[in-house]
Amino acid sequence: MSKDLWSKNSSLQGGTLNLAGITAAQLAKDFGTPTFFLDEDAYRSRALAWQSGLQSHFGSNAGTVYYAAKSFICTAVAQWIAEIGIGIDVCTGGELAVALAGGIDPSKIEVHGNNKSVAEIDRAVSVGVKTIVMDSLFEIERVADAAKKHGMRQSVMLRLTPGIEAHTHEKISTAHEDVKFGFSIASGAAWAAVEAVVARPELELRGVHCHIGSQIFGVEAHEIATDRLLAFMAKYRDAYGTELAELDLGGGFGIAYIDGEKTVEPEDVLPAIHAAVTTACAKYNLAIPMISLEPGRNIVGPTMFTLYEVGTVKDVALESGTVRKYISVDGGMSDNARTALYDAEYTAVIAQRASSAPLALSRLVGKHCETGDIIISDIQLPSDVIPGDLIATPATGAYGRSMASNYNHVPRPPVVAVKDGKARVIVRRENEADLLALDVKE
Repeated sequence: MSKDLWSKNSSLQGGTLNLAGITAAQLAKDFGTPTFFLDEDAYRSRALAWQSGLQSHFGSNAGTVYYAAKSFICTAVAQWIAEIGIGIDVCTGGELAVALAGGIDPSKIEVHGNNKSVAEIDRAVSVGVKTIVMDSLFEIERVADAAKKHGMRQSVMLRLTPGIEAHTHEKISTAHEDVKFGFSIASGAAWAAVEAVVARPELELRGVHCHIGSQIFGVEAHEIATDRLLAFMAKYRDAYGTELAELDLGGGFGIAYIDGEKTVEPEDVLPAIHAAVTTACAKYNLAIPMISLEPGRNIVGPTMFTLYEVGTVKDVALESGTVRKYISVDGGMSDNARTALYDAEYTAVIAQRASSAPLALSRLVGKHCETGDIIISDIQLPSDVIPGDLIATPATGAYGRSMASNYNHVPRPPVVAVKDGKARVIVRRENEADLLALDVKE
């Protein structure tokens, strides 16, 4: 079993999937299906690896590792983040509320989002978040007004668009010119934003930020972005006679979803990022700023798997003369929307038994009334899969539960944290009462 697909405390022996010493069959018996199972030790170790990696490469210039809450957040995970000592990046009032409820110090919170409401900005300023990352001229005025209202000077950064076409899916590529995020360097919008911030004494411009996209493998795009942002910081130095303190290079570090892919580890990219920063700072005669990063998917993605139960199996004859086996499970696009949204690929295993049956062309599908309700479009699974079998899909920690919906009025699955042979619910399963709770009856 690939270490890049499954968390460090997962194992598959004799056809039986185990997590931290508990079998998949036992987990299904205790918590039902579908359920997200999270390896707590693996989560903590991945977060610590980014923190220690940043510190070892940048030393006194190591900024903050901000966990991207959008990938998955709940109160328990926020508590882990507070204990580990890293920061968190939130992009809505709801994510901020969870971060605060989990005990994360506001001085470790960075606020993102391309359309922060006045209320969200006001709360972020009032609780004393470390940094608000600006995304529009309107927002600059709103943050300044909130800071003035609360009698404080708010630290801010500018999200810049460096004009890079990252090699990833169009819908998760965020640094080219035609996107909703940030201020374009090439068009002059970024410099206009600098002037707008400088004109407001309630704001302290701490630095610049970019996020080139998600599921990025390799370092070339980050290297180009680093050079362009530091060139921009040199322009600021030349205009205002002082250097900006921080450069936030975002996240987007890819993970493995199928056999043959390799999860990006801190040591795979940090040496190149350090070299790019050092080279560009020498080129532009800048002191090395504080360097911050925002891994989200890369921390939580590999630490979780989803466990389903097979409900029905049918063979469908294709025009080519072959047969595809449709394996329907008790979840689907309501707990994993990524296949429908991004053509995302996953793999899966039978989790509670071994099989020596020949492999068959299969499609793993959900229970929703959509043809597009597909978890895995094409996969070779044993031909003897039957109702009642347990199917596990790895690497579902990022965006599975966080994008989950109640489509067809299906309750969202729970999240169960497993550690040292013990399992506990950290997000409970929804029920029919939850589905009805928002309905207003006359």
